[in-house]
Amino acid sequence: MTKLQDMFTRVRRAQSGSGIGFIGKNKAAVKPRAAALVVEFTTADAAIAESAVKAGADGLLFSWDGEDDSLESLEKAIDAAQASGENVVCGLRITSGWDTLERETFEHLKELDVHYIVLPLDAPARLLALQVKDLGLVVSVPMQEGDLYPIFIRNLTAFDTIAAVLLDFGLPGDVSALSIEGVLRYRAVREAVRFPAMLNVDNATSEADAYTLMALGVQALIITASKSSDKTKENVQQIRELLEKVHHEETDTKETFGLASRG
Repeated sequence: MTKLQDMFTRVRRAQSGSGIGFIGKNKAAVKPRAAALVVEFTTADAAIAESAVKAGADGLLFSWDGEDDSLESLEKAIDAAQASGENVVCGLRITSGWDTLERETFEHLKELDVHYIVLPLDAPARLLALQVKDLGLVVSVPMQEGDLYPIFIRNLTAFDTIAAVLLDFGLPGDVSALSIEGVLRYRAVREAVRFPAMLNVDNATSEADAYTLMALGVQALIITASKSSDKTKENVQQIRELLEKVHHEETDTKETFGLASRG
């Protein structure tokens, strides 16, 4: 199991608090949540990355244009994040330079503690064959109109090296205002790909939005890092609390109707 897949499953389990010896760090108890929370950065910033992890982000997603000279700031940001949270999962959205990518490139990124790579649909298909142990491959799936689109995108399941998909749906800010039909159209595409799914959402996601988003059946929500550490921290804490509440109420509903899983 890759660290990305572990992140998807870990957040749905409660984790008790613990301490190490008399002077060791105390770990606060962690409540289960409906989905993992990932913070995406357009530019790598070590201070804001550290703040996001301390606030409770499960993962970070950075962007890379394929140029080696931009990896130094990426490495610093990942180091700062991991110093703040040993379980943080770091990903890299590759925005260009795909033709120059080789297995050695992926191996080098793994050495920098990158745990998964995000590729767009127009990236070379050969990249999905560049398997590197413990490095997950994620494909970005945009939303397109047309009744045949879910059937077309379902063909992604032919690539068994894909670990997850990133649903780049471009959802409206007021997600809770979506009609039932609108939600079903998004859900049709999400169901077609079948892999674990991550979804970009607005930083100002409300409680009503959160319940609607969970109807799409995703394993992680992605918000964008703000320009300041304090604002990023505030956004992370707000969304994390919403995900805790949604999970709690989902569990209560299942127990009320006798739908809870039986061990």
